Amino acid sequence: MIATDASDALYPPIEPYETGMLLAGEGQRVYWEQSGNPEGKPVVFLHGGPGGGTSPWQRQLFDPEKYRIVLFDQRGCGRSTPHVSEPEADLSHNTTWHLVADIELLRRNLGIAKWQVFGGSWGSALALAYAQTHPEAVSEIVLRGVFTLRRHELEWFYEGGASAIFPDLWEDYIAPIPVLERFHLIEAYHRRLTDPDPAVHVPAALAWTTWEASTLTLKPDAGLVESMTDTDKAVAFARIENHYFMNGGWFEEGQLIANAGVLRDIPAVIVQGRYDICTPIMTAWDLHRAWPEAELVVVDDAGHSATEPGIARALVAATDRFAAE
Repeated sequence: MIATDASDALYPPIEPYETGMLLAGEGQRVYWEQSGNPEGKPVVFLHGGPGGGTSPWQRQLFDPEKYRIVLFDQRGCGRSTPHVSEPEADLSHNTTWHLVADIELLRRNLGIAKWQVFGGSWGSALALAYAQTHPEAVSEIVLRGVFTLRRHELEWFYEGGASAIFPDLWEDYIAPIPVLERFHLIEAYHRRLTDPDPAVHVPAALAWTTWEASTLTLKPDAGLVESMTDTDKAVAFARIENHYFMNGGWFEEGQLIANAGVLRDIPAVIVQGRYDICTPIMTAWDLHRAWPEAELVVVDDAGHSATEPGIARALVAATDRFAAE
C-alpha cells in the first residue's frame, strides 16, 4: 500500500506482460515478472525484509516506456514457494548467497547482459552483495535505506536502541518475550518463530512485524501496518528476517562496506531518509565514505519507507536519470 501523496511522485500503475516461476534448486520456485518496455533498459527490483515480497506499486518507480522492469519474490515469500508461513518450513536453503545465485540465474534465463540493480532496506544489502559478486552484470545501482547487517545495526533496531525513540511501540515488541530472555531478543524471537505450534509462532511473528511496520515512516501509517500484518505474510516475514539476522546475513562483519571499492566504476545513487529509525543514516554515510563516487541523497522530511513522498520522488529522479544514460 502506498500513500496518495507518494503516488503523485510515481508513474501510473501497470500490469506485467510476462510472469513465471524460476526453478532455483532445492525445491525452491521463485516468482518473477516483467513489465514496462520489453526493449527498454533492464532493471531488477530487490525487495526488502528479507521476506517482504514485492507489491504492484513498485513497478511505478520506473518509466514504463524506457525500462524493462523485472520484479521477483525472494525465496519463501510473496508468490514464491514453498512459502515460509507453512509450519514445516525449511530455511536451510534460504541464505544471502542462495539469493545472489537466484538473481544471476534469473538474469541469464531472461537473456539480459547487464541490468540496473535497485534495492531498498534489506534489498540494499542484497544489491551490494550481488553487485560485488557480479559487477560485470550491473549497469547502475540505486539504493534506499541502506542496511548491511552489521552487529550494531541489528542491535540498534532489534535489541533496544530504537526504543529510545519509540518506547510505547517497544513495549508491544518485547511483550511476547519473558523478562529473563530479553537480554538477547533476536535469539528469544528465534526460539518462538521456529516453534511449529501456531499458538507460539503466530503471536511472535505479529509482534515482530508490527514493531517494524509501525516504525518505518516519519508519521504513523496505519495502512502500511495493516498491509504487513496479514498472518501468513507476517509469519514468513518474521521467520525469514530473524533467520538472516541470527546468521548476520552470512557476511563477515562490515563486509559490504569494506568491499565497496569493487563498485567504484558503477554509477550509483543512495537515497536515505534523515529520520530513518529502522536503518539509520549512519550506515548510508559509512557506505558513502567508502564509496564516494556514489551520490548520496538525504531526504530531510522522511523516515525509512519508499512510500514516503520525499523518498519516492528521489528514487524516481534517480531512475529517470539513469534511463537517459
